[in-house]
Amino acid sequence: MSNTALSARNEISDKSLVRSFSYIGGKWCAAASGETIRVTDPATGEVVGEVASLTAQESLAAVDAAQLAFPAWSGLLPQDRSAILRRWFDLILDHKEDLARIMVLEQGKPLSEARGEIDYAASFVEFYAEEAKRPNIEGVTSHLPDAEVEVWLEPVGVVALITPWNFPAAMLTRKAAAALAVGCTVVAHPSGETPFSALALAELAEKAGVPAGVFNVVTGRAATVVEPWTKDARVRALSFTGSTEIGRLLYRQSADTVKKLVMELGGHAPVIVFKGADLDVAVAETIKAKFATSGQDCLGANRIFVERAIYDEFCTRFTAATRALSLGVGMDDPDIGPLMNEKAVQKQEEHVADAMAKGARLACGGARDPLGPLFYQPTVLTDVSRDAAIMSDETFGPVAALAPFDSEDEVVALANDTEYGLVAYLHSNDPRRIYRVSRALQFGMVAVNRTKVTGAPIPFGGTKQSGLGREGARRGMEEYTEIKYICRDWA
Repeated sequence: MSNTALSARNEISDKSLVRSFSYIGGKWCAAASGETIRVTDPATGEVVGEVASLTAQESLAAVDAAQLAFPAWSGLLPQDRSAILRRWFDLILDHKEDLARIMVLEQGKPLSEARGEIDYAASFVEFYAEEAKRPNIEGVTSHLPDAEVEVWLEPVGVVALITPWNFPAAMLTRKAAAALAVGCTVVAHPSGETPFSALALAELAEKAGVPAGVFNVVTGRAATVVEPWTKDARVRALSFTGSTEIGRLLYRQSADTVKKLVMELGGHAPVIVFKGADLDVAVAETIKAKFATSGQDCLGANRIFVERAIYDEFCTRFTAATRALSLGVGMDDPDIGPLMNEKAVQKQEEHVADAMAKGARLACGGARDPLGPLFYQPTVLTDVSRDAAIMSDETFGPVAALAPFDSEDEVVALANDTEYGLVAYLHSNDPRRIYRVSRALQFGMVAVNRTKVTGAPIPFGGTKQSGLGREGARRGMEEYTEIKYICRDWA
């Protein structure tokens, strides 16, 4: 570990949160082979630590532990599970600064964004701690004489959770808290690029009193760790956040065991700005929608359509706001941090080159920054052709593509012309238009005159190839349950 990485790690006050081993059955486990995975700081390229790289057989030991723990955990009184989750929530907030710094070291996002993610991650634990206490028996009016009818929601069993590198804390708690609240046990695999956040959460879960085997975190190479879970019939549900390509693979691998699947996959979010919208709001909110998490967000704005009457003014204001964004190392809390890896930077370069070759104009940015190889300048492309790659392929970085439109029907068709359907952003002050366009957009979520829409109480998810099921809200718990129908005659 370099002196810079060591210095940043030394700023973490509770060193017990920095774990290098997997957490299985209440024990911290190294790989029997001694194999590890290196984790690097994307801002500097420096090694911040190593984690155990477990084998397929070792990953199945986590399923053994979760299966063994399931009867006792699911049999707890709901208020007892709630109390444990509440303690986990309290500990996450108590360690917010350390958890944020761990995240910046391995993921690179600005420190204030990391702090915000820890709050977001904790909110799911708090929400499901409360929901765990709600009754889950539904009375149904009997259709049969002398019979009583009930519908029960029961925990499905062991669930596998596969989480991404861009939100390494929040994506884990959003899944795990819902599953744990309803009485399931968990085997989780964090991204090999950002495993330390998940391991820190496992440490806090143990301190909160989560019993051995209930919450297991297995580090290693995704194909090695996860594929055995897809084939194991004891794993009754699988939740994944990541690319549509990997989602399709997991879908196929899980078919033989007919698992319940919850998938939050790719996004290709449009922003639609109509004349008459508040331009100050539209520009400010579109900046947020495009550049949060350095553009590495499935909710990130990828296609920005502006009505022709206000297009030039919007482009001028949006470009000025983009130029004002700061670029830097996450611990310095800039607006934009590094991208996660070289592949991500190359994608920005390819999309910019392709768009410009097809007639787009470069308003600002458009190159790597001298700060380091993984820093890409916030970029604005205007007059982007509809056949440019960026208009059909999720950029997942700080490149904004702007194009004009002339009619409502035209822009709705452009927005819907994608295999994805996660979120769309709409700016208008016409109530009738807001209603019409919101109904016409083929997306699971629509944000009107704002960017932030997510939170623990709402059902997060998309349509088409942006995923299956919903996370958050009561529906997030239901994804980890089975329905049992009871028809009872006392005679």
